[in-house]
Amino acid sequence: MDKRDIKNFTLEEMKKAVVEIREPGYRAGQIFFWLYKRGVCDFQEMSNLSQGFRSGLEQDYYISALSLAGKLSSADGTEKFLFNLGDGNFIEAALICARNRKTVCLSTQVGCKFGCVFCASGHGGFIRDLSSSEIINQILFLKHKLKHEITNYVFMGMGEPLDNCDNVLKAIMVMNSKSGMDIGARRITVSTCGVTPGIRRLRDLGLQINLSISLHAVTDSLRDTLVPANRSYPLKELIEAGEHFTEKTGRILTLEYVLIKGKNDSLEDAYGLEAIAGRLKAKVNLIPCSPVPGLGFQPPSKKDIDIFMDKLIQGRIKVTRRESKGKDIQAACGQLAGRLKQKAD
Repeated sequence: MDKRDIKNFTLEEMKKAVVEIREPGYRAGQIFFWLYKRGVCDFQEMSNLSQGFRSGLEQDYYISALSLAGKLSSADGTEKFLFNLGDGNFIEAALICARNRKTVCLSTQVGCKFGCVFCASGHGGFIRDLSSSEIINQILFLKHKLKHEITNYVFMGMGEPLDNCDNVLKAIMVMNSKSGMDIGARRITVSTCGVTPGIRRLRDLGLQINLSISLHAVTDSLRDTLVPANRSYPLKELIEAGEHFTEKTGRILTLEYVLIKGKNDSLEDAYGLEAIAGRLKAKVNLIPCSPVPGLGFQPPSKKDIDIFMDKLIQGRIKVTRRESKGKDIQAACGQLAGRLKQKAD
């Protein structure tokens, strides 16, 4: 029988597995301690487990890890990591530093099937989901191999997190577990282009996770073009899902809005965004479009961005202008992996 990746277990699943081999359930917590708090990659380092138990684990399981294929550092402090998954595919993670925060941006899929027109991540199509262990191992590499003190975690890298909902929720449970990574739910953010069934599942997880919705347009006609997921999950359904999420979790939603010159930056668009944000009691992140080679989109002028932002402020919407980090290292999701794939092809 093939060995299984032991990092693909939640704590409850691990307890069940050890009880089935007639070991006490608390052994699962010990295994989690070594995997996630110490970051070990060898069962023989789990010194408070008996030799027989360690040998038994080695027979049935393996401890997965990612290998680093490349690293880029930006002048603004952003670091980008390219990981080799071992099957010929690559994913990216980014570490973004701002004041007293170190935020890791995590990938959840190889590629993306949703094809937002300004996004490099989906430009090469969808290949596969990441397992929960492949998601978690991005964090473990940065924490234990590179010794980074991470403060915040965002599922905003390659892929659509809520399209890989089972594995993303499993990863969140390991991250949040006291026996696992012990990361507070309020330090975790899931970003979605609007996959409403996933929003409902995230809501029902019972944790105070932050939710960020990539909106980018305030009418179905424009959003159908910019964010094709809107054809399956239109604005009315998305807004209702956001309202229910806020009601149950008590968390304030964030609306991400990439400003694209001549597409979604008019005053009419600003009025529409003000109305949606007001209904959801959400804050807004305005993000000037980060040009991706070959896609042809450009950010508005600084003056036009200021006018758009002022309209939201006048409507009493909490709004932040967020500059893209790591422009000099192509830190937008999927650019580095996409370049590598093109060379391989």
